[in-house]
Amino acid sequence: FLQLGAYGMLFGWNGDWDKTTAIIYVSATQIMAGIAKDLTKLGGKTVTKLVTPDEKQTKLFKLVSMLTGWKNSLKGVGYFLGSWLININYYLSLGVMMGIVCLALPGAIFGLSSKLGRAKKSNATLSGIFDVKNWNLNVLSVARLFLFASRDFWFEIPLPFFLRSPPCSGLLDPCSSNPCVGGSYCDAAANLCYNMNPGGGCGGLGLSRTVVGAFLGGYIILYGQIQSYTPQLVTGPLKQSPPNKLVEVLWGFINCFPTMVMAVALYVSPIFLDPAALDYIGTINLSGQIAWMVTIIVTFAIIFAINSSIHSYLVVKYADKNKVAVSVGIYYMSNAMGRLLGTLGSGLLYTYIGDYFGQYVGRSSVSGFAACFVAGTASRGLAA
Repeated sequence: FLQLGAYGMLFGWNGDWDKTTAIIYVSATQIMAGIAKDLTKLGGKTVTKLVTPDEKQTKLFKLVSMLTGWKNSLKGVGYFLGSWLININYYLSLGVMMGIVCLALPGAIFGLSSKLGRAKKSNATLSGIFDVKNWNLNVLSVARLFLFASRDFWFEIPLPFFLRSPPCSGLLDPCSSNPCVGGSYCDAAANLCYNMNPGGGCGGLGLSRTVVGAFLGGYIILYGQIQSYTPQLVTGPLKQSPPNKLVEVLWGFINCFPTMVMAVALYVSPIFLDPAALDYIGTINLSGQIAWMVTIIVTFAIIFAINSSIHSYLVVKYADKNKVAVSVGIYYMSNAMGRLLGTLGSGLLYTYIGDYFGQYVGRSSVSGFAACFVAGTASRGLAA
C-alpha cells in the first residue's frame, strides 16, 4: 500500500515547479517507495529463515538466492517497462506499475499465515533494534555498505548519464550542414547543435532513453537470474556450497577486476578519449564503445550477483532466529547507507571531474566516469 501511495504521489507531479520544489517532492516520493520496497525484502528474508530448519543450510542458500534473484529480475523488467511506457505516456506508465503491484496483493493477503514473524518472547523496542551483539552480522553489514557503494559509484547515476550524453565533438557546430549527433538537438535560432541536457556533460554514447532503459533493465535481469542460480551454476560445481566467509572474500576480490579494467580503458583508450574532445574531427567508434560497455556490464553483473547471493545467504544464516527481522533490518540499513554513499559520491565525481566546455555543453564526462569506476573498485576492495 505504501508503494501504491508513492505512485499516487507521482500523479501529482507538476512540470512548472521550480527545481527545489521538484527535488523535495520526488525525494519524498522516493523515500515512501524505498520504505515499501525494503519492508517487502525484509519480510521475504525473515520468512525464509523461519521456515527452513537450521540443519538444511544448502536449502536455505538456494531459497535465499532464488527469492533475491527473481526479485531483482522483476525490478529489471520494471526498468525496461518504465523507460518504454514513459515515451508513450507518463500517466500510462504509472498506471501500469500500480496495476502490477495490485496483482501481488491477493497473494500476500490471502496466501501468508498471520502467525509468521510474530515475536515468541517479547516485541522489539526502539533501543533494542540497535543493540545487535552479533559480531559476524555487524562485520557483514559493514561489508554490505561498501559492496553496494561499489556498484552505485558508477551504475545508478553516472552510467545512464554517460549513455545518454552526446559526444563532445559535434556540439556547438552549425547544424545546417551536418545533422546533430545523438543526445543533442539543433537550435534553429542559433543554427548550432546543443546538448539535450544543457550543462549535463558530453563524451558519452548519445543513446535514446529507451535504449538506456534496456541497458539498465538487461543488467538487472541478468544480475537477478545469476543470483537465483548461483548455488546450482557456481558454488555447487566449485564445491563452495553452502558458502562461508572465505568464499565471499574470494569472489569479492574477483569483483574488483571489471571496474578496474573499465577505469583504465576510459583513461587511456582512444575509443573513449576521442569523443570527449570538443575539437576532435573523425569517425567516432560507437560500436567499440558499446562493446566495451556491454562486456564490462555483463562481466560485473555476473560476478556481483554471485557476491550478493552469498552475502544474502550469510546474513540470514548469522541472524538470531528470535530477532530475524531486526538482524536483517540492520543489514538492509547498511545496504541503504552504502547506496547513499555511492550515489552522492558518484554525483560529485561525475559532475566536477573533467574539462569544462561552458554552460551549454558542460564537462567532458569521460574523466568523471573513470573516477567513478576507480571509487567503485576501491569500495569493492574494502568490502572484501
